[in-house]
Amino acid sequence: ITEAETATLKAIAEVVLPSALDRVGRDRVVAGFVSWVRNYKEGADRGHGYGSSNLSAPSGPSPAPRYPAQFAALDKAATTRGAASFAALASGGRRAIVEAALNEPQPVQRLPNRPTGANLVADFMGFYFSSGDAWDLAYQAQIGRDRCRTLDGSDRPPAPLRAGATESASGAFRD
Repeated sequence: ITEAETATLKAIAEVVLPSALDRVGRDRVVAGFVSWVRNYKEGADRGHGYGSSNLSAPSGPSPAPRYPAQFAALDKAATTRGAASFAALASGGRRAIVEAALNEPQPVQRLPNRPTGANLVADFMGFYFSSGDAWDLAYQAQIGRDRCRTLDGSDRPPAPLRAGATESASGAFRD
């Protein structure tokens, strides 16, 4: 993913991620998505799910080769609206283009848990909305989904998110 494509992802993030995320939070989601795509390993052993003895199939092909044409389509849609690029378009125009990308030619019925390359916008949204950070924000609690934690305190509900707290890449909350 190029720097221009990262700028496009940041512009997508402004219209599809929760408004409770500030710019730093959105940038962290974009950086996580970019890192995931860049570090994806085709054919990697995925082991088995928690509590399951069945092995998962190895990872499939990388979604990355399918993204450049989708980034180009977003920019083309923005230039037809008079902007230099998707990232340069006002948020209302970006929202309309994103809605079209999610509904045409075939509507996205479900966000993927893991990026597939079928739809860049859906992959980005699924990447975030399947994350532990999204769960914490949605429930306004430090659930810590998909993080290793001990059973100590598991009989108590998760602590509430502190006002103004954001989660760092390491999972530790800070003000």
